[in-house]
Amino acid sequence: MEADLNREERAPDQLRPLPDSKQAETLNRWRLILGDSAEEGLSNTDSYDAEHFEYTEIDEILGYLYNREYGEEQGYRQEGGRGSSNLTVPNWLHKVRELFPKPTVELLEKQALDRYGLTELLTDKKLLESLEPNMNLLKNIMQFKGRMKGDVLRSAKEIVRTVVEDLQRKLESQTRASIMGKRSRYTPSSVKSLRNLNFKRTITKNLKNVDRVNRRLVIDRLYFDGNIQPHNKWNVIIAVDESGSMMDSVIYSSVMASIFYRLNALRTHLFIFDTQVVDLSDRLDDPVDVLMSVQLGGGTHITKALRYSETLIDNPGKTIYILVSDLEEGYPIQQMYKACKDIMDAGCKLLVLTALDFNGDTVYNKHAAQTLTNLGAHVAAITPNELADWIGEIIT
Repeated sequence: MEADLNREERAPDQLRPLPDSKQAETLNRWRLILGDSAEEGLSNTDSYDAEHFEYTEIDEILGYLYNREYGEEQGYRQEGGRGSSNLTVPNWLHKVRELFPKPTVELLEKQALDRYGLTELLTDKKLLESLEPNMNLLKNIMQFKGRMKGDVLRSAKEIVRTVVEDLQRKLESQTRASIMGKRSRYTPSSVKSLRNLNFKRTITKNLKNVDRVNRRLVIDRLYFDGNIQPHNKWNVIIAVDESGSMMDSVIYSSVMASIFYRLNALRTHLFIFDTQVVDLSDRLDDPVDVLMSVQLGGGTHITKALRYSETLIDNPGKTIYILVSDLEEGYPIQQMYKACKDIMDAGCKLLVLTALDFNGDTVYNKHAAQTLTNLGAHVAAITPNELADWIGEIIT
């Protein structure tokens, strides 16, 4: 009985409405989340006043983009917004950067391009140059570069170069450490990574820095092992399927091939293919040139690419063949299996990559992948660093 009374006493508190100002703020936030379509329903409440909606500018910016979801038949107006003046793409982009933090800006730019087709961001030179160079922008440039001309195309190339050079810096040190050979304890290394750290030498050389008062060893300098470089070059052949689903892999393959190209231990060939084969080996000193040569989409003739690669093999026992593809062959697939088996029977190492990127998202022909595995190929979706480690294990 006492419990029931306590429950009755608490009930009014629990059901007490929010103070007007707090409830109004809550309704304003719901209005921002739900968009224009919620205006009429919220107006029926006592605490919502459309004339005092607090997020008008943010609502205008978001509505300019996300009202496109509904299309004209659902009432979307191309001139957008409820603000005092109609937004244009440049104004929209400027306001986005004023109102939102950088991660949100990048998300809005990505959805503007990928989902809602605001291609003005890529075909207007000033707008393009105002975008943040990143991997997503690089992928969009690769998709729309066929529509770019003159100054716009030159600006796009500079953005591609910025992103690619940043990617190279992140990947090159570990790639060199993985591929250039076995560790040497007698040769100091400029590659400062944990895998090359010589713990024993580091401790020995720093014993003079013992802090006896605090009973600790002060490390004044770290010592790293160098690498033994193989004398006979390995031949690395990279064949990249340029179908649209392989875009991330095309980017990373091009960057990794350009890094391999600069290593003395390797002789590198790169070609892309759809139903035709385009050899890009003579452009590996400039991965931007490689990427701007890629034409995404089209059919796929993997067998043709495999047969072309056989003309590049002069020493099968020291050849690593890397096929980057989703294995969706557009021609009789048995011919693809036969070509792969011929390459392996000749003595080459065959690695089939269903994806080469850091996301791990991959869609591929699983039956074909299993068949090639059964034939003796290495089939995997891996990161660029794992690819470098795999090559390093083979050549050392």
